[in-house]
Amino acid sequence: MKTGQIVSKDEWLKARLGLLEKEKQASRERDALTRQRMAMPWVEISKDYVFEGPAGQVSLRDLFEDHDQLIVYHFMFEPDWEAGCKSCSFIADHTGPSAVHIAQRDVAFAVVSIAPLEKLQAFKRRMGWCFKWVSSAGSDFNRDFHVSFTDAELDGKGYYNYREQGFPCREAPGVSVFAKGDDGKIYHTYSAYGRGLENLMGAYRLLDIVPKGRDEDGLSHNMEWLRLKDAYD
Repeated sequence: MKTGQIVSKDEWLKARLGLLEKEKQASRERDALTRQRMAMPWVEISKDYVFEGPAGQVSLRDLFEDHDQLIVYHFMFEPDWEAGCKSCSFIADHTGPSAVHIAQRDVAFAVVSIAPLEKLQAFKRRMGWCFKWVSSAGSDFNRDFHVSFTDAELDGKGYYNYREQGFPCREAPGVSVFAKGDDGKIYHTYSAYGRGLENLMGAYRLLDIVPKGRDEDGLSHNMEWLRLKDAYD
């Protein structure tokens, strides 16, 4: 790789301290954004969503188990695919191992895809994941949370990431958060799509601190380099 600017230790420390101030400011802004996200209003879930799980049908409420909060990752897996989306798999490699930790803070985690359950289970075994994964086939869930599109919506008329833009596939990625109120009802509190999902990608956080960064300039798209974890050379 090309050698960077070479300076004395004192010059390096001066540059590092200048960057540190900006990092601290960014941390404070992130904390403020987190507080605003936590204070978002809630919307009641009026539909009885039913999914197919390994033990049979489960409801959205069932996905909470004994927790009051639920994070659902909308995993791209079209019914005719034999493997899941590589970008969603990249995220699953990060979020799956975190499920045991966030459960200690009253948060359940589940993954939902529209593909048949048997395909989800086979891919889950291949990837060595242990999180809860259910099929939304036959449900309005994906459509209602704007991660499934009709063929007619692929030309830019589909609604994704809070605007009409469409998506190049019939399935799109996203994350949605739900909560159980003290009135016993279930509410939708937050959803994110597009680059809003980068917060789930720990590997990007690591790449962001090395000299070459994500090293994605010149690629046809940002994640062109990415492979399923068992498909790298």
